[in-house]
Amino acid sequence: MSRPKISDKRIAILNAATRTIFVRGLGASTAGIAKEAGVATGSLFNYFDTKTDLLNELYLELKREIVSAAMKDLPQSAELRIQLFHIWRNWTAWALTFPDKRRALAQLSVSDEIRLETRAAGHKIMVGVAELLERVCGKGPMRTVPTNFVAGILNSVAEATMDFMAQDPAGAKKHCKVGFEAFWRIIA
Repeated sequence: MSRPKISDKRIAILNAATRTIFVRGLGASTAGIAKEAGVATGSLFNYFDTKTDLLNELYLELKREIVSAAMKDLPQSAELRIQLFHIWRNWTAWALTFPDKRRALAQLSVSDEIRLETRAAGHKIMVGVAELLERVCGKGPMRTVPTNFVAGILNSVAEATMDFMAQDPAGAKKHCKVGFEAFWRIIA
């Protein structure tokens, strides 16, 4: 993978890839992504050697963004339940604010285009959340279950919660709390 170049064009390409994947799926062409970004197709390849490189970088960028949003202002000294709810609330708020990013990340997460080393880097980005899950699960019914399995359950419950929040914005806060309570009952 080429070394990422930091520039407005690179950011525009990543944003365009997010929007294009949201609308057209992972089969979206690089020409379509370049057009959406307002750059020539050849220029896209100045920033990413291949479409696979672009998708892998986008995956990591979205992971960084979601973790940054989820962990923002985490009350480190609060009890574990409060810390986990803080992450949950921030995560679901991010997903509602950026539905295109949420759906693009969901598609990238199940794509064969995402390399094993990229997935490993994505797991490292999520280490703070994983450590908190391990501490929460340490004495509960999920204490012997691998953390990535618990994270999978977390993601599934969160996705269902976010869907209800998006469909019923007036009840979004209620759905957020109910979804968290359901997850908490599973793990604690």
